[in-house]
Amino acid sequence: MLVDMHAHVIPGALEAVGRSPDHRGPRIGPCEDPGFRLLENDRGMKFKAIEAFYSAERRLEELERSGVDAEVVSPMPPLLDYGLSGPEGLDLSRRVNEFIASLCDADPHRLHGMGMVPMQAPDLAAAELARVRDLGLVAVEIASNVLGRALHGDEYEEFWSEAERLEMPVFIHAMPADFGERLPAGLIPIAAFAVGADALLACAGIITSGLAERHPRLRLAFSHGAGGFPMMLPRAMYFWGRTWNEEPPPPTAAGVGVGVGAGAGAGAAPEAAGPSPAELTRRFYYDGLVFDRRALRFLIELVGHRQVLVGSDFPAMPREDPCARTLRSLSLPADVLEDITWHNTFRFLGIEAPELVGAASSTTGETQ
Repeated sequence: MLVDMHAHVIPGALEAVGRSPDHRGPRIGPCEDPGFRLLENDRGMKFKAIEAFYSAERRLEELERSGVDAEVVSPMPPLLDYGLSGPEGLDLSRRVNEFIASLCDADPHRLHGMGMVPMQAPDLAAAELARVRDLGLVAVEIASNVLGRALHGDEYEEFWSEAERLEMPVFIHAMPADFGERLPAGLIPIAAFAVGADALLACAGIITSGLAERHPRLRLAFSHGAGGFPMMLPRAMYFWGRTWNEEPPPPTAAGVGVGVGAGAGAGAAPEAAGPSPAELTRRFYYDGLVFDRRALRFLIELVGHRQVLVGSDFPAMPREDPCARTLRSLSLPADVLEDITWHNTFRFLGIEAPELVGAASSTTGETQ
């Protein structure tokens, strides 16, 4: 079985919810090319969306074509517009969530939906989680920052507490904040490096701020392998225990030196108390969409094969042909491969895997 847990959808039509002429929010309407929809926002983005984004029939055809048994669909990231007011963001979230629930109704065995919530209004976001669950959606997707604010900030504590209480999985999708002049404009600087850097910061903040320790039952997944986070985790482990290769810290290590902090040097003391950064990291899940077998193997070895998921970003990006081709090229043991290709997704979602996938069929057409 193969489950793609990182795939996106947009409604076939969406009116602007923003009341300010300067910020109307995302909207979706007709495109000059038949069979496409045009997704626009206030930053000048114009994205032509193919039918697979919004048509259940096309979606299921693409699953068959790429050898995918089921997928977990989430809102296209530009829909996560936190610049809207709280009530406007709630209105947008509900419209998108209702569309996703309707699309997944076309074939509940093969299509599982994530919703969205207005993180710019944390109280509304927390309260909306129950409604997301009531719609039959299996998780929520949020961005890796909220208008530049960190997800581990005190203002989001209610949201995390409610997600933990409801056992609602949260998929943290990389969304670059404004890096100013530190990166030039352009596709590669922003879509590659800024995205990866923001994923790293979101994961590192959650791991090191105490949030992960306060909420041990949170089920989180990070897009794109949490960016550069895995490469920096061994360095974090060194400062935690003052050893290499995750060797146990020496019993006399604590209290030696001047303490770990910004700019701490070689004489700084380890922080080997409580869960290690690696232990906290391995509570969560990581989308294996890292584009290279060397990076994918490193991710699997570092966080453990039970924490890695298959993702494609389809149809914003074409899937590998066939899907998960690079993963299968690693010659992993059969049980390890099965964990990554489907068991882990259902563990993350906290739902039972359907007995029949792949052979399921749908006669439902375009979902508006």
